[in-house]
Amino acid sequence: MDDDQADQRAEFESELEREIREGRKFNPKDALARMAGPGAMKGASPVSRPQQAETEIGTWLRVHVTDTAGALHALLQRQLKGSELLLDNLDDPLAALAGYCERVLASDYLLKDLVREADVEWGRRTDERPHFDREGSAPHASDPYTVESVRGTLQDVLKQLDAAKG
Repeated sequence: MDDDQADQRAEFESELEREIREGRKFNPKDALARMAGPGAMKGASPVSRPQQAETEIGTWLRVHVTDTAGALHALLQRQLKGSELLLDNLDDPLAALAGYCERVLASDYLLKDLVREADVEWGRRTDERPHFDREGSAPHASDPYTVESVRGTLQDVLKQLDAAKG
């Protein structure tokens, strides 16, 4: 292709682009795209790796873990969000979830603390007074988060994650 043809083609494309833009409203996204230049986002996700990992954990929890009140899901995600455990496992966020569950199950103190936080979160979400576990007394009949129920849920999470690996 000689220079005259290349110039004519560039002029034609420029005119065509002008006509297309005349019929379109200009918005802030367009301004950012122009500032970044053509192909600025090629091959890259606009969502950061930590956010992608957090989303993967949240999605997995919603699909695989029954939590009608939703407080435990939210709490597990919040505990992992931005944690060193998650940041060390960005390529395998479910390994971070497994590591967190193992750590909580290995410590009665951490488990009781998680249950207490789940009760508080449940109370906020339902606008009801939370039912906290008390040493030496049976759990409240309508308490969705007891030490035993949360322990069972975390153990179930580990079993499911293990089964998915194998």
